[in-house]
Amino acid sequence: MIRAVLFDLDGTLTNTLEDIADAMNRSLRMHGLPEWPLDAYRYLVGDGAKKLAERAVREEQHLALSVQQEYQAYYQEHTQVKSRPYDGIPELLRALQARKLPLAVFSNKPDADTKHVVAHYFPEIDWAVVRGQIEGVPVKPDPTGALAAAQAMGVSPGEVLYLGDTATDMRCARNAGMHPVGALWGFRTAQELMESGAEHLVAHPGELLAYLDL
Repeated sequence: MIRAVLFDLDGTLTNTLEDIADAMNRSLRMHGLPEWPLDAYRYLVGDGAKKLAERAVREEQHLALSVQQEYQAYYQEHTQVKSRPYDGIPELLRALQARKLPLAVFSNKPDADTKHVVAHYFPEIDWAVVRGQIEGVPVKPDPTGALAAAQAMGVSPGEVLYLGDTATDMRCARNAGMHPVGALWGFRTAQELMESGAEHLVAHPGELLAYLDL
């Protein structure tokens, strides 16, 4: 029985791709490196800022740390320029809250940025926990953060539905003993989600309510 819902952030609750791409391309330009087209960021993101920078600099790995630092300094002040909740997400969150289900967010985005985005776009939701990447804690698909979220929600991992849009999310849910559900409106493909262990796919946020009623 599902008694709580854990959400990824980027590509699941909010479409943050343009703000991330703008911030990273700015950092790349400042370092004399070539930019990436917007669509490429669908596969550059998902595993934290460090990995994003390493992928973005291509062969110039000696610049990765500097690019990451410049990116993060700019992005943390520009997380809400073009980002928006996906259609149907606010309504889904309100419906789940009305059902008294504990809700949480767990992202590989830096913790402060995660909290800023969630507080800005979903201020009416009473989150049990909002958690991003914290120094010293392994990023997804390691289950440490997901398990901490389950504990904060007061449920066992096997009672948690985990909604995400990437292979990293599906693997994290599997590693934590949760129920992985793939969001098809996000950054990756249905094939990737199924191959990574999704139990179910939803094409619109409202479909999650019907799935919970099965």
